[in-house]
Amino acid sequence: MQRAFSELDELETVVARLGSRARCRVVETVACKGREFPIHCISLGSERPDAPVLAFFGGIHGLEKIGTEVILAYMQTIAALLDWDEEFNTRLTKSRLVFMPIVNPVGVFRGTRCNGNGVDLMRNSPIESVGKTRLYSGQRLSARLPWYRGDESRMEKEAQALCRVVHDELFPAPLAIAVDLHSGFGIQDRLWFPYASNHTPYPDIAEACALKQLFDACYPHHVYKIEPMSQEYVISGDLWDYLYDDHVARRARGKLFLPLTLEMGSWLWLRKNPTHLFQRHGLFHPLLPHRQQRIMRRHLTLFDFLYRCLLHPGAWAILDPERQQILRGQALANWYG
Repeated sequence: MQRAFSELDELETVVARLGSRARCRVVETVACKGREFPIHCISLGSERPDAPVLAFFGGIHGLEKIGTEVILAYMQTIAALLDWDEEFNTRLTKSRLVFMPIVNPVGVFRGTRCNGNGVDLMRNSPIESVGKTRLYSGQRLSARLPWYRGDESRMEKEAQALCRVVHDELFPAPLAIAVDLHSGFGIQDRLWFPYASNHTPYPDIAEACALKQLFDACYPHHVYKIEPMSQEYVISGDLWDYLYDDHVARRARGKLFLPLTLEMGSWLWLRKNPTHLFQRHGLFHPLLPHRQQRIMRRHLTLFDFLYRCLLHPGAWAILDPERQQILRGQALANWYG
């Protein structure tokens, strides 16, 4: 008898509820101990390649399954909205939503950070970090140690599947935002943008600054610390650095790709109940039901804000040279000063 995979069952339930309004495909299948695990990609809305895209990714680190659960909860909300909300249905005629809730199905199923080969997928790209690093920055010594980067000659199937979806669904768009959900660091929720591999300001720092200022103005009491990931630590092999640099190298004038990492501050859950540290998912997942429910609804405001920003980029993503220069100066002073 096969062990249950509740997250995959929930995903299939949501897809069934969406019905013909969603396009679901298996972008890759990975095997572990004789069992095959599908990696699903679900898209909603316009199929035009020039439609702006908002995409959500979860379960890259299987132990951090709260990211998968938050995405599935958001998909359930969308399924209900589509039944009656005319404004939301109108949004989808001119934009696209993309979801990969379980990028690392073996890791989510087994409750491990790595995939079935012992590889940390968020250390798996060819990108090398610059500056002082630690073991957690990524290592190629052994899969028996954490943060193993894998074979340098090829990326893992799960990482390749994520990259294919980004290339196919996001790169053709004039504006694309990706949100990758994680947990296991800090007592505050953080919204990170590139770079993770070095302390160099990334090319679209002015747009990131404009987005932060807009969010601060609209939601002055929000809970997020918005910053470059390198402000906290530097890693090798970050998939979003790899994809962002690839996009910059090939993009046409006027296109923008903004990869964001939502790092949910799970140390706060431990501070309230330190005994959870001794449970398998305690450091990465809220174990008490009321805390889990709170996290499931906590980020809906952020998701809706990002969707509105996608549809109305004039306030932050389309900058004249003078404003871009001003914002870049503010960003450098704020994050790199």
